[in-house]
Amino acid sequence: MRRAAVLTGRSPVDTLGPLGWSTSFAGATAVPTVVNVHDAKTHFSRLLERAHAGQEIILAKAGKPYARLVPLRPEPGRRPGRLAGRVGDEFFEPLPEDELVAWEGK
Repeated sequence: MRRAAVLTGRSPVDTLGPLGWSTSFAGATAVPTVVNVHDAKTHFSRLLERAHAGQEIILAKAGKPYARLVPLRPEPGRRPGRLAGRVGDEFFEPLPEDELVAWEGK
């Protein structure tokens, strides 16, 4: 990967291939991109965009994997009514005067 970058004058992050994945056709599996820490610091914004797009990027130091940059899983949305039947009618009744005083700190 470095040799291609030197020959083309582009950064190693630019030479990662389409979508930042190098594919192995023998096993027909996608292999995550491995990026040197120095290159990752230089092109961090590009790597974040690729991770956000769903790609897995391995950050390596001296050729050894150190960390994985992956997209966050989406937060599950709120589901209205999920507590239906679990909250009794007494929940909606006004509080007794002594509890109101305790809450208000008077």
